[in-house]
Amino acid sequence: MGGPVYELSDRAKEYQTKLLAFMDEHIYPAEAVYAAQMAESGDPHFHPPVIEELKTEARKRGLWNLFHPHPEWGPGLTNLEYAPLAEIMGRSAHLAPEATNCNAPDTGNMEVLTLFGTEEHKEKWLKPLLDGEIASAFAMTEPAVASSDASNIQLRMERDGDDYVLNGRKWWTSNALHPHCKVLIVMGKTDPEGPAFRQQSMMVVPLDTPGVTLLRGLPVFGYQDREGHAEVLFENVRVPATALLAGEGDGFMISQARLGPGRIHHCMRAVGMAERALDLMIDRAQARTTFGAPVADRANIQDWIAEARIEIDMARLLTLKAAHLMDTVGNKQARTEIAAIKVAAPEVALKVVDRAIQVHGGAGVSDDFPLASMYAHLRTLRLADGPDEVHKRTIARRELRRRENERGER
Repeated sequence: MGGPVYELSDRAKEYQTKLLAFMDEHIYPAEAVYAAQMAESGDPHFHPPVIEELKTEARKRGLWNLFHPHPEWGPGLTNLEYAPLAEIMGRSAHLAPEATNCNAPDTGNMEVLTLFGTEEHKEKWLKPLLDGEIASAFAMTEPAVASSDASNIQLRMERDGDDYVLNGRKWWTSNALHPHCKVLIVMGKTDPEGPAFRQQSMMVVPLDTPGVTLLRGLPVFGYQDREGHAEVLFENVRVPATALLAGEGDGFMISQARLGPGRIHHCMRAVGMAERALDLMIDRAQARTTFGAPVADRANIQDWIAEARIEIDMARLLTLKAAHLMDTVGNKQARTEIAAIKVAAPEVALKVVDRAIQVHGGAGVSDDFPLASMYAHLRTLRLADGPDEVHKRTIARRELRRRENERGER
């Protein structure tokens, strides 16, 4: 019978056409400008003017907040409609997502505020985020515990009258060093004695709240990413009880709502990176000669090109399947597929980028090409939003349960 064919809707095709034109006419030409402005500034967390110029152009073209599934706040695209757009943006992942206001972690935070924020949260934080006027960060991971099991987190959120008092330490708080970052969404423990998955809550914490200290920016393979990955200390940070998102003990519920769509976005951007890396590998192999013949004539290089084409298409189809299931049966029923793409897409992209680096030789590990930066980003992605091992555990447990149920029905 064959599997489903994921045909794009007419409106998704229209956005795809507009986005491809934007990439060709503005994003790719801006990459050199961006690099020059960053180098001239001497500040790894500098916000180059070209970003704001690109944001203005994207808004003018109607390419703004494309990720947002709620028509009140964005175009209301489904996961399946948005996925190919995320792939296109992934081809220039350091520019295109922010230029269209579709960059993590702001996308996830905007969805959280939409779904669980109070009217005050929406007015003070969501609207400026949707307008691209401010940035935000998500503080969950901690240095003192294995945060791949989020029930381990230790930051305390203790009720004190009409306030909560926060104490603890976070790290890998991405975006916290962005010059426009104004607010954190923080996950911590409100009830250490409660059921394992009801101990945690999330709160909205302005970055300038007394007691919040940005200790340092963590490098990634020696890179200081522009948005920064901060280690953050919370010392007697007092916020009003109205900072609470949803209710006490709802931290895990919120995180699941946040991470499902976010993983689709990450995976499709990874596919886009892999596509660009494949193009770069082909161009380099055709342009360079070794031992009297083009590199592209070598059998092993042709194997790499063929395998990349096969594996990229496989990863894309698996991700589109996950997006389709999220739209039709819901995130919970699509848990296996969501976990599968989180393993497969970065793994495939990393393999393609690694081979593209090899074909480029010394140039591949320099900053003359985007490959080294892609490699660092993709290797990190195998840890972000849960490491591979956690997702494989989810898949295996669901498969074991499925087979037990099948045997029980006989």
